[in-house]
Amino acid sequence: MSTLNPSTSWLMRPVSAAPLVVFRVLFGGMMLASIARFAAKGWITDLYVAPKVFFPYYGFEWVQPAGAVGMPVVFGLMALGALGIMLGAWYRWSAGLFFLAFTYVELLDKSNYLNHYYFVSVVAFLLIWVPANAQFSLDARWQPERWRSTVPQWAGLLLRTQMGMVYFFAGVAKLNPDWLFEAMPLRLWLPAHTDLPIIGWFFDQLWVAYAFSWFGAFYDLTIPFFLSARRTRYWAYATVVVFHVLTAVLFQIGMFPYIMMVSTLLFFPASFHEKLLGWGRRLLGQPAGVPETTPAHSALSAAPRGLVVALGLWLLVQVLLPWRFLLYPGDLFWSEQGYRFSWRVMLMEKSGTAFFYVLDPRTGHETEIRNRDYLTVTQEKQVATQPDMLLQFAHVLRDDYRRRGVPNPQVRAEAYVTLNGRSSRLLINPKLNLAQQQEGFGAKAWILPLEQVEPTGK
Repeated sequence: MSTLNPSTSWLMRPVSAAPLVVFRVLFGGMMLASIARFAAKGWITDLYVAPKVFFPYYGFEWVQPAGAVGMPVVFGLMALGALGIMLGAWYRWSAGLFFLAFTYVELLDKSNYLNHYYFVSVVAFLLIWVPANAQFSLDARWQPERWRSTVPQWAGLLLRTQMGMVYFFAGVAKLNPDWLFEAMPLRLWLPAHTDLPIIGWFFDQLWVAYAFSWFGAFYDLTIPFFLSARRTRYWAYATVVVFHVLTAVLFQIGMFPYIMMVSTLLFFPASFHEKLLGWGRRLLGQPAGVPETTPAHSALSAAPRGLVVALGLWLLVQVLLPWRFLLYPGDLFWSEQGYRFSWRVMLMEKSGTAFFYVLDPRTGHETEIRNRDYLTVTQEKQVATQPDMLLQFAHVLRDDYRRRGVPNPQVRAEAYVTLNGRSSRLLINPKLNLAQQQEGFGAKAWILPLEQVEPTGK
């Protein structure tokens, strides 16, 4: 009699390895292509070598760029890891290498943060632990005894659950007044595409912005469930393709739409993936498979209790992170406290201008800073609207003026920000000495509430 409890037994049940294997190949290939694209556009230098200042995440200030020689090496190692994932060569080491290199790059500067970069790091981390090299891999070719036709059910379930969370929490994030009742920011963005042939006129209609907003919320909230159901799976995937192709055409969001179209194939049945692998084997002239010498699940069912606990903790963290904004007062989009790492995708149009001033308390002389002397164009835009980056830049100025011989420089900022079509208003107290404020996970009391500066008398 098995000593596993029913829930653990269900998680350890052997299922076809094909979906996991296909995902590994496609994910590795897309990452390799993305790295090549990144390098070809010169972004390695533009984003990680040329800037004078970087904005690391709180607690990761020790993560520093590797310089003009080191950064291309890092991206080379990242590409090597992606290639190893795709080919299934030294698979776990390759997945670990890719995860470390990719995550290192993302931790260097939060001004480059994108939700799909975070998604890539999360998936790369999960790939380290799932047996996605069970077949159609160089590992299985070099060591036939490692070939498996099946993997434990938890492996595919883990990735599908993570994928479902991305969509579901993106839908939850859309359940806000600006998105549902003001069609913001789509009513600002869509008219910019009226020059598209045939369908351009469509995007100048207000009702279209509302329809897209409501459909977008419904789509994100429900698509994981429709993809999981056999009767609706193929119709749901057709919607996935249309939705992401449309977003790729309308918005410049890089590889994200294509990554999601590939990733959602995980919801397809094993027979679909087995056909893809069969086609791949014929293309490469490989035999249909290698007979197993041991039961597929016998070597993989050890320590099930530890596995269940680890998976439970991982999923719990992923569930809780998007809700941490509830710990902070005020409007989330305004303060952005708890905004990142919560699958909030394209929810706001936020822009601003920030003026920084450094005061020498000995002489009373105040100097207005030319931001471009320190920041890139992208960094300047991000600093003006994100309070934590604004504080970091103020500390950069404080430290710079200390090096120039000013013992206790005072730094203040006048940041004027507009959010989802509202009039421009002050983001923080312009008289506050930012040099004395400390970064942390606590609420930033010096951020002015959005409603406090709302215009009156309309």
